[in-house]
Amino acid sequence: MSTTTGADAATRTHLPRPDDDAAPALPRPGLGRPTAEERFIAVGSWLGAFALAWLVTQRLLPVGGPAWLLVVWLVLGLVLTAVTSAIGGTRVDVVDRVVTGLVTTGALVVGAALVSTVVFVVYRGWQPLLHLNFFIDDMSGVGPRDPFERGGILHAIAGSMFQLAIAIAITLPLGIGTAVFMTEVGGRFAQVVRTIVEAMTALPSIVAGLFIYTVLIVAVGFPRSGFAAAMALSVMMLPIIARAADVVLRVVPGGLREASLALGASRWRTVWHVVLPTARPGLATALILGVARGVGETSPVLLTSGAASFVVLNPTDGVMNSLPLFIFTGARSPEPMMIERAFSAATVLLVLVLALFVIARLIARPRTGARRRFRHTPTLSRETR
Repeated sequence: MSTTTGADAATRTHLPRPDDDAAPALPRPGLGRPTAEERFIAVGSWLGAFALAWLVTQRLLPVGGPAWLLVVWLVLGLVLTAVTSAIGGTRVDVVDRVVTGLVTTGALVVGAALVSTVVFVVYRGWQPLLHLNFFIDDMSGVGPRDPFERGGILHAIAGSMFQLAIAIAITLPLGIGTAVFMTEVGGRFAQVVRTIVEAMTALPSIVAGLFIYTVLIVAVGFPRSGFAAAMALSVMMLPIIARAADVVLRVVPGGLREASLALGASRWRTVWHVVLPTARPGLATALILGVARGVGETSPVLLTSGAASFVVLNPTDGVMNSLPLFIFTGARSPEPMMIERAFSAATVLLVLVLALFVIARLIARPRTGARRRFRHTPTLSRETR
């Protein structure tokens, strides 16, 4: 066995390496943040792709128009991004930048679609919104050609609020209770319930309206009213809330349940005081998804309630209008002024949905006092102990 002296080791240690004269690699600015070179490559590739797409669509090929320009720009942008990434990078860099471009493009397309829809609706219906009577009057005695100084959508707003309130009061406890049963109880019957909930998620709205119309109105003899429309909306909202709440409750760590049970709490106390408060933001999101499904439904309301041109405050007495039904009726009208009123009502519906979302998120936020107590809890040092 050969031995190595200290001098030889020192000599070997200080021998120059072939890559000692190479410039050290610049550290990345942070995890997930691109370097200046990567930003330059990305921006340059997309700018060059835009110039090339404009040259191809506007000068070389007879495919003018913004739509073809955007499509060709996307394709050429991905191709140039892949080529420039492959010049000085590896296969992982190429795939990463191409997928980043695809995801960013998808997000921009969705955002542009949302913004364009909101802008178009507000642009088509801004004139009736300038009149106060549009919010405090109904359409009783108002014709389709009357000016915007007469009539309003108070009856539709009141009807939508009543129907949504009743539907939420029915579906929220049932949906969360179903999710608790599927998650906390389990068993063979829970699997059957989960299958039924997943199947009802894709239930067409017209089927829900026909179900309530057949059972509640035809069989039982209940009159067409806002309550019947709320029951139809609850059929649409229940599987959405139950499915989303089931996913949220599964995310709650099992250690919290085990700790509560180890301290002597019963199963229902653990669910009520530990599981549900922990999943409260997610449950609010489930409620938002359910409201988003039911607030814009038209066919169930048309089948079970019908349209009224005046304010109805009793949801069990007579027909009751709603914002989606008012929008549907106005958009089908041949009169331009009624169509403009429909777009104004659509704007109000967008604002109403946004307000409901904000209220749900505020309710789901943790209490400020509890957060402050948790944040400012003093820590005892070793000397104090």
